[in-house]
Amino acid sequence: MSQGPRSGLAAVSSALLAMSRHLEVRDVLKTIVASARELLDAQYAALGVPDDHGGFAQFVVDGVSDAQWKAIGPLPRQHGILAAMLQEAKIERLADVRKDPRFEGWPSAHPDMSDFLGLPIRDGDEVIGALFLANKNCPKPEGSCGFTAEDEELLSILAQHAAIALTNARLYERSRELTIAEERSRLAHELHDAVSQKLFSLRLTAQAATALIDRDPSRAKGELHQVAALAAEAADELRAAVVELRPAALDEDGLVATLRTQIQVLDRAHTARVTFAGRGVKALPSSQEEAVLRVAQEALHNALRHSGAEHVDVTLDRRGGGAVLRVTDDGNGFDPKSIRRAGRHLGLVSMRDRASGVGGALTVESAPGKGTTIEMEVPGG
Repeated sequence: MSQGPRSGLAAVSSALLAMSRHLEVRDVLKTIVASARELLDAQYAALGVPDDHGGFAQFVVDGVSDAQWKAIGPLPRQHGILAAMLQEAKIERLADVRKDPRFEGWPSAHPDMSDFLGLPIRDGDEVIGALFLANKNCPKPEGSCGFTAEDEELLSILAQHAAIALTNARLYERSRELTIAEERSRLAHELHDAVSQKLFSLRLTAQAATALIDRDPSRAKGELHQVAALAAEAADELRAAVVELRPAALDEDGLVATLRTQIQVLDRAHTARVTFAGRGVKALPSSQEEAVLRVAQEALHNALRHSGAEHVDVTLDRRGGGAVLRVTDDGNGFDPKSIRRAGRHLGLVSMRDRASGVGGALTVESAPGKGTTIEMEVPGG
């Protein structure tokens, strides 16, 4: 992963920029570890984020192959020098970690380590991680540590920025969790309102049919047809909600397969013809894939419920390292300006927010009687 030592302000700046570029916690941890190992020219680097049970919620290494890491076995516990860094919140610089009285050994597959530099990552008074390096790539006289006081100072600076990057990533993930929770709550309310109304109408219509069955069979027949129509609408509401509540399929099947499956369901559930084509799209970062899926769902909902379209076409094409989603219908269309003036948005605000939230852009083309095209472009990872 690392290509060799780098020094000077440019190298430090590059490392800090790399840390700030990522929003997912795991990506931030990997970048911190790789940057530290490269800057200080060490053979090994690792970062552990403690849990509340004496272990580590996450533990990221650099300089160890996948095969080695697999052979090492389970994540380490908080013991020995790792525990000291977390509990005492102080820097450890050792000529030979194996000779320290706190050293408790390691698994047989663990690489051999000698000189050691480690320190806690702190957010205020809270220790949120332990970062350490081992085996400095330099000549080491007997009994001396390859890591210097300058290395210690540099790693301390890196750790301060690592704390900011890690805290920001945690806040981002938490905000995403809250957004998902809020969205599920919104969906639950919408589902309750929509289906409750349909079921209430269904019950009244069925009661009317029952009252008419003897004295006016033809009217009763009409009411029963209405019962069937209301039941179908309620089923459509449920199908749409179930589709929107299942973004977990993204992790298992990917964006293209998830879109294709959901559009097949919508095609069967509605009278309009709904088609999908995905061409050359590579995997995108998870946040971008979820945003694309949500925008596609919102655009499809509008087209199928409000536009009166006979055909709705969805395409997902590769553009550079990113992708372009396009949802086109041949429905009634609308004047986007008049929609805004009337305070009605048809979900356009939320779609634009989703697009901009992942560095993308959304455009809407529509006119009365001319159908609608919604296009969303997202960059690559």
